[in-house]
Amino acid sequence: MWTSALSLSSTWLAGFTVCFTLIATLGAQNLYVLRQVVKGSHVRACVLWCVVSDILLIGLGVAGMAKLLSHAPELTWYMAVGGASFLVAYGLFAWRRALYGGDAALVTAGRSEHSLLRVLGTLAALTLLNPHVYLDTVILIGSIGARQEGGLKWIFVTGAASASLVWFLLLALAGKRLQGVFAHPRAWRLLDAVTGGIMLLLAWWIWRDMIAG
Repeated sequence: MWTSALSLSSTWLAGFTVCFTLIATLGAQNLYVLRQVVKGSHVRACVLWCVVSDILLIGLGVAGMAKLLSHAPELTWYMAVGGASFLVAYGLFAWRRALYGGDAALVTAGRSEHSLLRVLGTLAALTLLNPHVYLDTVILIGSIGARQEGGLKWIFVTGAASASLVWFLLLALAGKRLQGVFAHPRAWRLLDAVTGGIMLLLAWWIWRDMIAG
């Protein structure tokens, strides 16, 4: 009994640790969520989308999608092209806002007027068109989870899901604490400048990997 409990807890902890280590970075998805939190725009929906998408992608990886992607180079290539193109466009738009102060109105309005559908559509694109998301969730985390024995696979997924929930709740909390800072237009411009740079850097990494491959 103690051996079984120890095995369950160690597997859950492994899923939590691996997932938290990989997702706790300021990537494209996380920066967009932070932006929405600071705006106070559809925060719960964004957090819910990110956690559910992580669970589904990790679950697919554990169920065998990691092997499928490794045997489908053409699908991976098309995903990389779409993802890199989207990141370039988003990065350039972010730099445009940084240069021309597109979000200055938010200082007085306090909220974004973007619809829920538009916000979730952008977030879905940043998630599903980014090959690095699949590398982290499906291939890396999923393949580690797939090595677990029997039902322990899904205990691993539960641990990973818990890590995703904790991370995005922490991100939401951090964003709320930063709302006072973003009462100034310069803060929005700085965030957009950093966001644009990270998006373009991610796009360059994707193109580099495509050329190298």
